[in-house]
Amino acid sequence: MHSAKEQVSKIIHEQPDDSSYDEILRELAFARMVERGLKDSDAKRIISNTEMKHRIRTWQK
Repeated sequence: MHSAKEQVSKIIHEQPDDSSYDEILRELAFARMVERGLKDSDAKRIISNTEMKHRIRTWQK
């Protein structure tokens, strides 16, 4: 497992040289969200698609 600093550095170095500050921040945020989602999935902190559809419908009312 790489350290957080190594992971951030890798993501930054993978970006094109003309990337804006905001684009880099979005990439970092996206990587963090994916990491959290995978950890939640591994820990079985998930809900079914049916339940998610139900929750979204309640938001739209």
